[in-house]
Amino acid sequence: MKIHEIKEMKDDELVKRIEEEEKNLIDLRFSHQLKQLTNTAKIKLVKRDIAKMKTILKERNRTVEKVSTVNKD
Repeated sequence: MKIHEIKEMKDDELVKRIEEEEKNLIDLRFSHQLKQLTNTAKIKLVKRDIAKMKTILKERNRTVEKVSTVNKD
C-alpha cells in the first residue's frame, strides 16, 4: 500500500484497516508455522503496511494536538 493511498483514508477507515491487517498478519504467521505459506515476504509487507498506517494516524493526532494547544493560548 502506498503512502498517498493511506493519507487519503479517514481516521475511522485507518483504524478499521489496521485491525484487519493485524488479523491478516496473525493468519499469515499461522500459515507460516504450518509450512503452508509459500511467499513468506507477505509477512514483511503486511508488517510494513501496518507501520505506515499507524505512523500516519499518529502524525494526524499530533497535528490535532498542536492545533488545539495553540488555540488555547
